[in-house]
Amino acid sequence: MVTRIGHSAIRAKDIEVTARFYTEVLGFKEAFRMYTKEGGQLSTIYVYIAPYQFIEIFPDGTEELMPDRQRAIGHSHICYEVDDLAAYQEEVRSRGAPIDVELKTGFSKCLQFWTHDPDGNRMEFMQLPPESLQFQATARIMAEEAAGKK
Repeated sequence: MVTRIGHSAIRAKDIEVTARFYTEVLGFKEAFRMYTKEGGQLSTIYVYIAPYQFIEIFPDGTEELMPDRQRAIGHSHICYEVDDLAAYQEEVRSRGAPIDVELKTGFSKCLQFWTHDPDGNRMEFMQLPPESLQFQATARIMAEEAAGKK
């Protein structure tokens, strides 16, 4: 049984610039770095999101993202859940994050805003009020699992 998403991996044009965005602008914590055995080159930076959940950043990205990532086949974006979306949006804005879509109520009744990292990777930040479809589905599924249903 899958218990959580372990990490999302991205390749960065400049790994240090990208790592600083996730730590200094978004406020996540750097967890650790890994280096190659041969040569000691930086191979990966792990950024801590929540217990056992990370962003894995690889260096040396050379290909640019497609201009219209919203319509491209494949990975579209990652979404992070926060407990006070309005406060968090203002916090990351004050640290220089570009706000691509201001805080709004989404189609599923979640609250959301959007930004992107220095490499163009799209991010949604979301808060789940009780009326959101995600909150309601989670409550229903957790109740079913507690009652022994699958």
